[in-house]
Amino acid sequence: MADQTVSRGPESAIPEASPVGVAEAAPASQRVAWAAVAVFAVVSCGLAWLVAAPLWARGLGMADPLVPVIATAMMFTPAIATVAALLVERRHHGKRGARGILRDLGMWPLRPVGRTLGVSIAAIIGLPLLIGVGLVVVGLLGLAEFDLVGFSGFAAQLQADLAVGDVTPPVGLPPIGLLVVLQLVMIPIGAIINAPFAFGEEVGWRGWLLPALRPLGIWPSLLVSGAFWGFWHSPLILLGYNFGLTDVTGVLLMVLACMVLGVLLGWTRLRTGSVWPAVFGHGAFNAAAGLGALVVAAGSPVPPAWLAGPAGLITCAVMAAVVALLVAAGQFRRDRLTARLGAAGSERVDEVQPASGV
Repeated sequence: MADQTVSRGPESAIPEASPVGVAEAAPASQRVAWAAVAVFAVVSCGLAWLVAAPLWARGLGMADPLVPVIATAMMFTPAIATVAALLVERRHHGKRGARGILRDLGMWPLRPVGRTLGVSIAAIIGLPLLIGVGLVVVGLLGLAEFDLVGFSGFAAQLQADLAVGDVTPPVGLPPIGLLVVLQLVMIPIGAIINAPFAFGEEVGWRGWLLPALRPLGIWPSLLVSGAFWGFWHSPLILLGYNFGLTDVTGVLLMVLACMVLGVLLGWTRLRTGSVWPAVFGHGAFNAAAGLGALVVAAGSPVPPAWLAGPAGLITCAVMAAVVALLVAAGQFRRDRLTARLGAAGSERVDEVQPASGV
C-alpha cells in the first residue's frame, strides 16, 4: 500500500525481478513485526498490573496515598516493554548499534532541528489550550460556572488546604490573581519537569509502537497505538482514576481519549521523526489537567469527569475538531509525513513521487 513504512531490518537490498504473473508476497520489511508487538503488549500491560497490584491489594481505591507513586511508576513500564520488543527484533533482524536504536526510537539526532523544536513548542502551548477550550465549552453549556476575576473556587480551595481545623490560615498570601498567573506560567515549566516521566510512556507508544504498526497505514497505526495506550491504563481506570468509574465504561472512555490525543501526539512523531514533541506535549497535557480548578467559581455545580474532565467527552470533541482541521489543512497527507521511522537502514517513510494533477 502507498503509505507503508520501509525497512525495519538492518539492511536493505534491491529485490530481484520476479517472473511475470507471479504474485510476490510483501517484503518482510514492509510487514508488521507482530511477534515484537505481542511481546510489547504483554510486557507493558503485565508490568502495569504488577505495579498497580498494591493498590488493588490495599482496597483503598483512589483514596490510597500510594496512587501518585504507583501512577508515576506505571509510566515507565512501556519503556521496559520497548526494550523487550527491541530484543525480539534483534533476533529476527540482527544486531543494531546504539546510534541506530536511538534513531529508530526518534530520540536522536534531532533533524530537522527547526521543525522538531517548533512542533515541540506548539505541543507545549497547544495541548493545554485544548483543555482550556474544553472548559469554555463546559461553561457555554451551563455545566459549570467560572470566575475569571476573583477566582473564588481556587481561593476557597486554597483556604481549605491551608487551614488546619479552626486555625486561621496565615496572612500575607500573594493576591489570588497573582497565584493563578503563577500556576499558568508553571504549565510549560511543568511540561519540562514531567518530561522524564512522559518519556517513559512515549518512548513506547510513539517511539516504538507507532512505527512498528506503520505498515498498516497512517490512520490504522495512529488509532491502534492510541487505543492500546488507553487500554494500558486499565489497572488505574478500574479503580476510578480519571473518570470516577470502576467498570468497563471508564476503560472505554480512556481508550477514546487516548485515541484522539494519540492522533495529535502521533502526528508530531510522523511529522518530525522525533519522539520529543510527543514527550513534551504529553507532559504539558498532564501539567494542565488541573486547569479547571483555577477558574471554577465557588459553589459551582460539578459536572462528571467523564463529561467535563481533561480526558472527558467534551475535551475529546475539541481534540477531534483540531484533528479535523489538520486533515483539512493537508497535514496528514503522505508528502507531509515523510519523517524517517523504523529500524536502522530504512529510508524515509512514504517518499513522495512526482505529483500529477495536484
